[in-house]
Amino acid sequence: MPAAPPKALDRDKLYAARLHATRVRPYLATALFALHLVESRQVPTMAVDQRWRCYANPAYVDRTPVEELAGVWVHEVSHLLRDHHGRGDRLARRLGLHGPGERLRMNIAADFEINDDVYGDGLIRPSGVVLPEHLQLPDGKLMEEYLREFRFDPRARGLAWLDCGSGADGLQRPWELGPEGADGLNPQERDAIRFRVAEGIRARPGDTPSGWRRWAEEAFHPPQPWRELLAAAVRSAVSGQGAGDDYSYGRPARRSVSLPGTVLPSLRRRPPRVTVIVDTSGSVSDAELGTALLEITAIGRAVGGRRDLVTVVSCDATPQTVHTLCQAEGIPLVGGGGTDLRTGFAAALRSRPRPDAVVVLTDGQTPWPSTPPPCRTVIGLFPRSGPAGSWREHDPDYRPDEPPSWARVVTIDPATGGC
Repeated sequence: MPAAPPKALDRDKLYAARLHATRVRPYLATALFALHLVESRQVPTMAVDQRWRCYANPAYVDRTPVEELAGVWVHEVSHLLRDHHGRGDRLARRLGLHGPGERLRMNIAADFEINDDVYGDGLIRPSGVVLPEHLQLPDGKLMEEYLREFRFDPRARGLAWLDCGSGADGLQRPWELGPEGADGLNPQERDAIRFRVAEGIRARPGDTPSGWRRWAEEAFHPPQPWRELLAAAVRSAVSGQGAGDDYSYGRPARRSVSLPGTVLPSLRRRPPRVTVIVDTSGSVSDAELGTALLEITAIGRAVGGRRDLVTVVSCDATPQTVHTLCQAEGIPLVGGGGTDLRTGFAAALRSRPRPDAVVVLTDGQTPWPSTPPPCRTVIGLFPRSGPAGSWREHDPDYRPDEPPSWARVVTIDPATGGC
């Protein structure tokens, strides 16, 4: 007898699952209904590409309960909303991560970021879902942080990794339609969807997990060009000969082969340390201080998620306590008096170990050090609106000193999130 033809994709079942997902996660409805469904027998389960197409294997859909499929819908659209493909591409370029193995590691790290708070409250966890606890990792971290901590090791045996497609790590799969395929969304449409979802979360923040609330706040402050400058400055700060070098036995030196029976350490470059000086003088508004907190979080990402390598100094006329970055919202920005960021520079450079780069967030109404510090400096400048010269209400002739020529200066606008 001839073999029976393979079953077609049960779209009604998938649509019922999507409807269930929107009922229990109404703030994701716009994104869920923006996905274009594509039948594919090559995809192992379900996956998404960067252009918001959702690929589904008919056999997988047939054997999976509707309630679990609802969780898969939410999981896949979470990759796209959190821009895991764009973040994966940027990480690959910066860290030199190449090949399917490294992209799979990104996919798993992105899954960890999503799965620790996406399920429950009416959404069943699909079978095979990996959680940070499976590899003895903490919850609540970002993909970049998990990528630094996660390696394939014996603890990973027996765990089933799901291939979520290029929407999770930026690497195009053979089954994907690609940029020329039909029904893909353009960048403007994708950004509009993210904005509408973030707007819905901000309107009812009490109904959403803390991870989604943080994402919604950051969605209103999209990545800015100055952050690219920061990353470049940090890389430059540690690229000099001997800067940030240390020895490690974790990877033996290649010259060990010439000395049988002897293991020599290899030279390893340590991650850079960054100190952020935040201007908390009376001339800096609350909105600008709020923007500063968001930028501090972005700086933590710019150095690869190593929050322990970022310290913050709030400074008006005198520096306050130096804080190590754990969560930006927990950093007290104390001040409100006059401004002299030279004392902030002095405090930053007195800290041990000394920073490889200093970032200053200020309105510019401060004297600057007369000599450049022994590390790269990036200044994020909050602009002053109104007619030229309207810096001080009672002193129309006042002009602040220009930022020093030895620093990279970028203007940050807290009202628009742009530069």
